Amino acid sequence: MSRYRACLLMTAAFAAAPTLAETPPKPLFASDDPIRVTITGPIGAIARAAENSTTPREATLAIGGTSETYPIRLSARGISRRTKVTCQFPPLRVDFTGRPAETSLFAGQRRLKLVTHCRSNAAFQQHTLLEYSGYRILNLLDPLSFRARLALVTYLEADGRPVTQRIGFFLEDKNDVASRNGYYPANVGDRISFAQLDPRRAARIAMFQYMIGDLDWAMIAGPRGEGCCHNVRLLTAAPDRLPYHPITYDFDYSGLVDASYAVPPEGFHISSVRNRVYRGYCRHNGDALAVAAEFRAKRHQIEAIFGQIPQMEQRTRAKAVAYLARFFDEIATDDSVRSKILNHCVG
Repeated sequence: MSRYRACLLMTAAFAAAPTLAETPPKPLFASDDPIRVTITGPIGAIARAAENSTTPREATLAIGGTSETYPIRLSARGISRRTKVTCQFPPLRVDFTGRPAETSLFAGQRRLKLVTHCRSNAAFQQHTLLEYSGYRILNLLDPLSFRARLALVTYLEADGRPVTQRIGFFLEDKNDVASRNGYYPANVGDRISFAQLDPRRAARIAMFQYMIGDLDWAMIAGPRGEGCCHNVRLLTAAPDRLPYHPITYDFDYSGLVDASYAVPPEGFHISSVRNRVYRGYCRHNGDALAVAAEFRAKRHQIEAIFGQIPQMEQRTRAKAVAYLARFFDEIATDDSVRSKILNHCVG
């Protein structure tokens, strides 16, 4: 056998190799059924100080329908959503100070992000549900993605006084996304090269973000001093080995959610986040064509997700499906993908 033919066979075998096996998620993320929790602590103080402080406060988390209550440390988190001009109520971080029981819904959890309602009016509840739908769509497209769990959260002050009850969702920890897929968190600095990205996953992330109209992300760099990357985390199939596999989160600035505070980032000459801009890399165009075919094949499953989310209003569903329909028109054929999307690739 010639060396050239042997190389071809090795390349084909590598391309056909199965992806790493996915193991079941921890109990909290093993179902899409909404849960009920009660968080008791200095809720008002955390919300009032959120813009200037992320200091954790002592609190408790109780699981609805059970006798389980766990001590936690509760803190504000995020960047734009911690500011008063954006949100009245900040996203939260929940740190368990003890280990939840092995039989608990929260078994194996240590530190969780809780995406909250931002503002009290009903429209923001729909924004929360739409952002949650983004995670459900990504889970359908690739198991190497963050899982989310809807929750009806009752907030009480430390003395038991009610604050509010609102829909939110817990977000899976990055390390758990990695471990259940057989991957490892990558150790990177402030910036990487796009040549170091896994082409198929980078193309899938770029196409997904284009679909939902999100520009608030970056796969190769992050804000100065905060490391790589912006609303993207990088994983590897083996410790310290290329390529990097991007996973993405935080979709509140997307056109799909269409939050009242969302504006396009600087440098994009569009008037609304509802206007799509493709940010995939030209070197990934071949993979982007294959990814677009994946999206086409799963269109009905993607659209069905909006009908599976409790408390999402019919008009919210209809608006979301109509917004995605324009995307599906653009990827109807390989030729339309090339002309309407890939001709605007980066680099």
